[in-house]
Amino acid sequence: MLRASGAAPGGDVWIGDDAAVVPAPPGRLVLSTDAVVAGVHADLSLVSPADLGWKALTAAVSDIGAMGARPLYALVTLCVPPGTDLDGLAAGLAEASAEWGCPVVGGDLSGSPAVVASVSVAGVLEGALPPVVRGGARPGDRLAVTGPLGGSAGGLRLLRAGATATGPAARLVAAHRRPRARLAEGRAARQAGATAMIDVSDGLAIDLHRLADASGVGFALDRVPVAEGATVDEALGGGEDYELVVATADPGRLAEAFAEAGLRAPQVIGRCTEPADGRLLEGEPLARLGWEHAVG
Repeated sequence: MLRASGAAPGGDVWIGDDAAVVPAPPGRLVLSTDAVVAGVHADLSLVSPADLGWKALTAAVSDIGAMGARPLYALVTLCVPPGTDLDGLAAGLAEASAEWGCPVVGGDLSGSPAVVASVSVAGVLEGALPPVVRGGARPGDRLAVTGPLGGSAGGLRLLRAGATATGPAARLVAAHRRPRARLAEGRAARQAGATAMIDVSDGLAIDLHRLADASGVGFALDRVPVAEGATVDEALGGGEDYELVVATADPGRLAEAFAEAGLRAPQVIGRCTEPADGRLLEGEPLARLGWEHAVG
């Protein structure tokens, strides 16, 4: 069952009543929602219900980070068939909640033919700087990523092949089961004046195309950082890495902000170009590789 992330502070109301009551923060609210569906986003023959719970909250929190904001509270709705390991789901949600500093303060539970974990997160944009949106990149901006890509897809490949979470496979399997949201990186990029940003949830190629679509630019990539043990195809189209792609007019300032925050240095992978110059990887057109959310 759903349970609160610890005791509510005095005056607040968390899980157990008709609605949650929390203080309104100073600054601007940032809202996100995401859903993880067993059989679509998670294979419960390969990952645990706790892993699914972790991924559901992490995916929603990552969208807050991609705006340069800080998560505050989460609402969770679980729709599950009879016999589902609710304790496992709740444990994964609680672990992610503690990791990202985002207490679960309310939610709902319902029956369903498949396990669905839907998470909504409220965050706050602190300070006077604007949010970092997808549509702010301009020709000449450099493009950087916060870390290597393809780890989650590589881990899924290994799990499907029967690998265990030990030895060389351990890091890739962990990347699939327990992806990391880059919250501190998003805030550092905003403070450094990033012009656009997106988290890599569906694959570097397609998410970079989405940033370019919103900004009205082309791009030219020189390289793709690939997680050890993963492939270039997994880095481009695998998804669920949750690293951030950052556009910036001042890559030196971006690197300094990350260093001051004690973060891993961002890796410059290319630049934004005029729309007519196309969207290229090492001089060749880059297809929209990655997860497409087809419905109907």
